[in-house]
Amino acid sequence: MTTSTTTGRDPGLTAAEVAERTAAGQANVTPDKSGRSVADIVKANVFTRINAILGVLFAIVASTGSFINGLFGLLIIANSGIGIIQEVRAKKTLDRLAIVGQTRPVVRRDGVSAEIPAAEVVLGDLIELGPGDQVIVDGETVESESLDMDESLLTGEADAVDKAIGDEIMSGSFVVAGSGTYRATKVGADSYANKLAAEASKFTLVSSELRSGIDQILKVITWLLIPAGILTIVNQLFISQNGLRTALLGMVAALVPMVPEGLVLMTSIAFAVGVVRLGQRQCLVNELPAIEGLARVDVVCTDKTGTLTENGMRLSELRIVTADSEDAAVQAHVEQALASIAAHDPRPNASIQAVQEAYPDAPDWSTSAILPFSSANKFSGMSLRDAAGTDQGNWLIGAPDVLLDPESETAQLASDLGSTGLRILLLATTDVPVDAEPSGDTAVPGTLVPTALVVLEQRVRPDARDTIEYFESQHVAVKIISGDNARSVGAVGESLGLGSPDTAVDARKLPADDDAALAEVIADADAFGRVRPDQKRAMVKALQSQEHTVAMTGDGVNDVLALKDADIGVAMGSGSSAARSVAQIVLLDNKFATLPYVVGEGRRVIGNIERVSNLFLTKTVYAVLLALLIGGAGLLAKTFDWASISYPFQPIHVTISAWFTIGIPAFVLSLAPNNERAKTGFVRRVLTQAVPNGVIVGLATFTCFLLVNRDYSAELGNYIANVAAEPRVGIAAVANATQTLGAVQTQAATAALATMIAIAVYVLVVVARPYNWWKMVLLAVSVGAYVLIFTVPFTQRLFHLDSSNMKMMGIAAVCALVGCLAVEASTQVMNRYLERKNKLREHPVSV
Repeated sequence: MTTSTTTGRDPGLTAAEVAERTAAGQANVTPDKSGRSVADIVKANVFTRINAILGVLFAIVASTGSFINGLFGLLIIANSGIGIIQEVRAKKTLDRLAIVGQTRPVVRRDGVSAEIPAAEVVLGDLIELGPGDQVIVDGETVESESLDMDESLLTGEADAVDKAIGDEIMSGSFVVAGSGTYRATKVGADSYANKLAAEASKFTLVSSELRSGIDQILKVITWLLIPAGILTIVNQLFISQNGLRTALLGMVAALVPMVPEGLVLMTSIAFAVGVVRLGQRQCLVNELPAIEGLARVDVVCTDKTGTLTENGMRLSELRIVTADSEDAAVQAHVEQALASIAAHDPRPNASIQAVQEAYPDAPDWSTSAILPFSSANKFSGMSLRDAAGTDQGNWLIGAPDVLLDPESETAQLASDLGSTGLRILLLATTDVPVDAEPSGDTAVPGTLVPTALVVLEQRVRPDARDTIEYFESQHVAVKIISGDNARSVGAVGESLGLGSPDTAVDARKLPADDDAALAEVIADADAFGRVRPDQKRAMVKALQSQEHTVAMTGDGVNDVLALKDADIGVAMGSGSSAARSVAQIVLLDNKFATLPYVVGEGRRVIGNIERVSNLFLTKTVYAVLLALLIGGAGLLAKTFDWASISYPFQPIHVTISAWFTIGIPAFVLSLAPNNERAKTGFVRRVLTQAVPNGVIVGLATFTCFLLVNRDYSAELGNYIANVAAEPRVGIAAVANATQTLGAVQTQAATAALATMIAIAVYVLVVVARPYNWWKMVLLAVSVGAYVLIFTVPFTQRLFHLDSSNMKMMGIAAVCALVGCLAVEASTQVMNRYLERKNKLREHPVSV
């Protein structure tokens, strides 16, 4: 947009002055708004708690020379590499979208006004302001035409502040009425707006229930590693006397499965992929928890104009309401006044633009007084005169139900027209200039005389009905909250299946100071008209007081307060820059129909992370339990002179046990479709499932190991007896006996490992419900992979396995079967328990 400035006004900086100040570093250059640099992303993904733990354990294994047992170290590369790749990809998407969605101020230079990128503003620039514009740098007012600023983002006060020439204008505030120009006095890092914008657009995995729950779990696990590691190394080194190499491998084998190494990775991937997917739909996510938060929403409050209806409007009819309505001269004069009002509006809204399109040939009139539009008053005005200086009337244009007595004939006509879904504006005259002080208790200057009704058609977005039906199918209530006439809002709602003109509520009759009563009214109605900005905010707070999770969508200045206070704010990309700045999600394509995809993406992230968390934490529980049981049993064996018990697994065993029970399935499941509605209580639900399953896997594996360990103990006893009877036994005999002991020990470990993997696969079977074709393929691949690993000679040698002892494998099969049955029974019991808890929470019983 480029326009010439009015003669006599300050022309602004020259091109030479702009170049000079840019070279001096006085431009509004801002840091990368999409968050961390690539170096920061690499650092954050490499130097993590889990990578540190795995790195130390890998170093211990490497010191023994058994690098095959250090395959779990590849998880460090996976944790870091995939996280880095996904974050960099997401960063690039956000960079591209942020450029599309950023504010472009109108700057006056060399007497010409033009939109430029915010980064090109320099110190001393003249920046023009109109309704809805956000101030991007600090400055001082140099021109003011009833300029009212909302500084609520800075001070928390919602009341508009009048700005006269010389007054300071702070970045982060926005225009609610009037227009003006200010000179930039602070730019770049000195401006408050840069801090605000950086916070709004930062790419960071900030606090959320999902991530905070995982962090709590990781802290507990970190502390559990210390006693478990000490107990295992004492058992391996001093009790079982396995030697340092074997003891270290056993300790690492016990500790590695305790670390849910992939859980944080899967969470990061799920969030990052969510951002990228939404970015492909032209949806800018300013704060990542918004993906999770919108999935938890149960009430969506939406604006009407620009959200459910298209921004564009069309003049349908100009209906004269004066006594001489049939007079062609009156009709022509009214049309000339409308055309002049539209032509002199520096920043016409959709209604005025429709008038301008209908009457493009404005007369050569000028304005002698201007009353800017205010969302609080809901009307504007102009005093007009022709080229000869003759007054052509003092005209007001605005909401009929605000300007008129509701019992008047004109008001009734406007209401009847509005109830059909049309947008109605009243064009009236007054006997005093429009900038005169209001008379009486009204905000109207002078005595108002209705002249005409401007009838405009609003077009409902073609995809709005499908979007509303989607939310209804997901048990998400939709409330239309608009500043327009209530019956008009109700008519639009009726076309979308939300109430009717008769059930629409006029917000001027809403309870003012009672949140409970307000929430009750909101619950009973679907459409609300004549809602002031502060009422939108109050409605959001009233719903939140009833423990609803509220999303607010809007595009205008009057939506900003509600957007800021809602749990999730969703702004339209074509809306005001102020609305975009406070919203967590910006729909850059202006499609309300994009919202279901955001909800679906959030549900996919939450549902899938909860699903895979069950797998990771089940492994953690049984790993901790096995380490404690075997360590404790080893101490008891030493105390009571029983057969020696040491940790049976090597690190490679626990590595392969996670490949197809957790690793690959978790990755697939974390990216799978999932439309289950999100609920609070993530940690409680996950632990309710994972702890019983982990205990079952641990107990069954320990039981199997105790049973098969008897054969190893018997062989060890025979070897000791033979050595005692024949002190001079030959080297070949010792080597043969040692080989036999090693083979039996491997067979015992293989049987115990088979039990553990079989039950862990069944946990995967339970977690994967409900089934579909690709989940069946995933389960079949997991089972088939382990069958091959345990039966193919090459993989058995590679992974130190021996399944040739059919007696031990038979014991393993029985233990696995009992364990699987126990997992199924536990799952059924826990599901019923959680269902009862949910029902009690949703429908508490009064005592």
